[in-house]
Amino acid sequence: MLADRIKLARKKNGMSLRALAEAMGSLVTAQAIGKYERSESVPSSGVLLALSKALKVSLTYLLDTQEVSLASVEFRTKANTTARDRASVETEVLEWIERYLQIEVILDLDSAHWMCPLAKPRRLKSIDDAEKLADDIRVKWQLGIDPIPNMTELLEEKGLKVLTVKLPERVSGFTCLVQRPQGQAPLPVIVVNSRFSLERRRLTLAHELAHRLIDTDCLDDKDEEKAANLFAAAFLMPAENLLREVGKRRNALGYNEIIDLKRLYRVSGAALLTRLRKLNVISEPALVYAWQTIARGWRTQEPKPLEGPDEIGQHEKARRFERLCYRALAEDLISVAKAAEMLRLPVEKVELGLKGPGPDHADRRQ
Repeated sequence: MLADRIKLARKKNGMSLRALAEAMGSLVTAQAIGKYERSESVPSSGVLLALSKALKVSLTYLLDTQEVSLASVEFRTKANTTARDRASVETEVLEWIERYLQIEVILDLDSAHWMCPLAKPRRLKSIDDAEKLADDIRVKWQLGIDPIPNMTELLEEKGLKVLTVKLPERVSGFTCLVQRPQGQAPLPVIVVNSRFSLERRRLTLAHELAHRLIDTDCLDDKDEEKAANLFAAAFLMPAENLLREVGKRRNALGYNEIIDLKRLYRVSGAALLTRLRKLNVISEPALVYAWQTIARGWRTQEPKPLEGPDEIGQHEKARRFERLCYRALAEDLISVAKAAEMLRLPVEKVELGLKGPGPDHADRRQ
């Protein structure tokens, strides 16, 4: 609904009705905007353009051409998020999903093909049941016991829509459903914060996957979070593989060994040590000693991160939407200008992505 979209975008920008009216050059009054938000009046095309510019959103977003809305938005740090945080995130997701669905319609693709490995969410009797759930999902998806090289690509292959975007620092990620009209199946979406390290984003993706698989009625909120954390660790660091690499029982671990292992599984050093303790590879005193010595500060500062300081958010990015845009462009189903609009990139960069570097550029590289 246009009314909801205007209100959400206004909240995203932290603007009052009066501030929005002023940002539009007093083209309309604050009272008129209030009527738009209450569906008591409809803005003209000129006012719509001014709203779009003042609210820094697209006309497509305001007009809601796909008639989609978000449901079951589950912020994992809900208590620490403000109304503006939530509005900002939801606006970002809605704008992105509008473009995503639009390109899928152009290519005549089925958006709702989420290959859920379970007939229904799994009821867990205890937190520890999450370990078996992780093993079962690996079996159903035929992943074996090896480390997962790219979590984002895996989830996209299984039909989940993944968005990596800058979120408020209080939000590591969340899962939600995109509701569509005419009885179409809702689309599951996982959103992760590009501000965080690759190690943390991978754990967040696995954590949010767990929330799509666990029956929310079987555990209280606190235990469900613990189960999701255990699922994420077990999914990324399968017990059988990890025990084969480090042995079933260790008295101590060296720094270089831990760094090599965290790079192998592409997880944080802290998550790796916690997983080794969970599997009883190391004792509680050994874990405490590690926190006090070689792992001091690892809970807040990642040792030997997988991404450099200038690369945060650049690895394991969601690529499917971009691929679909270039596919439609190559098939002349959309123009370069349209592709640039959908990808939010300069026309020159989109053309380079389509045609590749020219002869002059290729010569310079030789």
